[in-house]
Amino acid sequence: MTKIQIINGPNLNLLGLREPSVYGNMSFEDYLVTLKSRFTDFTIDYFQSNVEGELINKLHEVGFEYDLIVLNAGGYTHTSVALADAIASIQTNVVEVHVSNIYSREEYRHVSLTGKNCKGVLTGFGLDGYRLAIESLLK
Repeated sequence: MTKIQIINGPNLNLLGLREPSVYGNMSFEDYLVTLKSRFTDFTIDYFQSNVEGELINKLHEVGFEYDLIVLNAGGYTHTSVALADAIASIQTNVVEVHVSNIYSREEYRHVSLTGKNCKGVLTGFGLDGYRLAIESLLK
């Protein structure tokens, strides 16, 4: 069975509550139910942490045995050389996802340190970015 790991970074545990005008009204846990019901032939695991080192540890843990990692590193996208290095160090393809369009926001959000080491980057499609990332496996 195809194995997918979704990894969400800081503050994404507050989806549905945090700035709904930017991130929407649905929690990620509720959206995850939708993803799992849509992709019944896949095993979809989910991990969220506000701690950079825990995100790196999870990438190392799954980065040689999963078929795809969908990563929303949140604010670490723009600041973490360590996360970028962790993505470069593993074999599993990573697709970077952002709920909001990072290029329509503050200038410091326009730079993704992690994106250059990913198979692709999806930004601005809301929670559907996660679905689109998983569908990239079907191509």
